[in-house]
Amino acid sequence: MKNYPLLHKLMLTLLLSWMASTASAASKSDLAKEKRWEAQIVDSLLVGEAIKLNANNVEFLGLYAEPTTEKVKGAVILLHGMGGHPAWPDVIDPLRMQLPELGWHTLSLQMPILGNEATAKDYPPLLLEVPARIQAGVNYLKIKGINNIVLSGHSIGATMASFYLSTHRDPAVKTFAILSGGFGVLKDKLMDSINHFRNIKGVNIFDIYGSEDLKPVLEVIGIRSSLGKKLHKDHYRLIKVHGANHFYRDKQEELIKVLNTELSKTE
Repeated sequence: MKNYPLLHKLMLTLLLSWMASTASAASKSDLAKEKRWEAQIVDSLLVGEAIKLNANNVEFLGLYAEPTTEKVKGAVILLHGMGGHPAWPDVIDPLRMQLPELGWHTLSLQMPILGNEATAKDYPPLLLEVPARIQAGVNYLKIKGINNIVLSGHSIGATMASFYLSTHRDPAVKTFAILSGGFGVLKDKLMDSINHFRNIKGVNIFDIYGSEDLKPVLEVIGIRSSLGKKLHKDHYRLIKVHGANHFYRDKQEELIKVLNTELSKTE
């Protein structure tokens, strides 16, 4: 009888280990790559703090920063592009670090990723893991009492955000900011961003792109704009950042200014 507590502890340890390995096995994301990104980011983080979130028993990284202003406008959740991380130097990190200076909490999430050789056509199996990660971020902010949340995704991150918004409706998420979003993968229902867009309801939408953006982004703008005006009317706005490419290089300040100006109208 005296050995029962030890046996129970051992069985519990084995069960927890099995659950963790099962969750990792079920995830289609390259979790080893996620951990490598995490190690690099945490060691060099200058703004905000690294937090751990959990979705479907998979632990993942988030970078949270509080506003430095007296007036607080809300929070912006940031989703990076293909194969990236929550401190990606193009688009994501500048927004993550500078929006707090303008009154916004920021929470940048590590989204499911694949290896460097992967293309958008390889990403559909990861989409089913996306909503739980975004909802974990939303819940984290709601616990802090934040109920004006903007969901913003860059490139394939915009496709992920649109998939979440087309299948989930959390009243705390009031705005969707698309940053150079493309078609996704039109032949796959999980990655078809236009189909997702049709099913989004009840949020303000700011559709931002660069005049020198990638061809797939420029090709989809007209389609999404027509749908936006038809389905969302005054709650949809299309905004062009002149001279900006897909990564807004040398145009980061303009992007931040545009985003803050538009989002501030929804406070």
